[in-house]
Amino acid sequence: MRRTVVVDDDLLEEARKVLGTKGIRETIETGLREAVRKRRLEELRRSLGKVELGLTTKELARLRDER
Repeated sequence: MRRTVVVDDDLLEEARKVLGTKGIRETIETGLREAVRKRRLEELRRSLGKVELGLTTKELARLRDER
């Protein structure tokens, strides 16, 4: 579907560099896909809630340090 929009040139160029895209259309479509993906991941995270691992703070720190 064709649209005409006014987009800040500096913002578009920064988005292009960040996303690693080449053209205007690719940059806009990739940015939109990323925005939708981010929202879906956040909704999934919220729906899953919290998981009790049964670890002490020291045990958790030790596991992080081993990475």
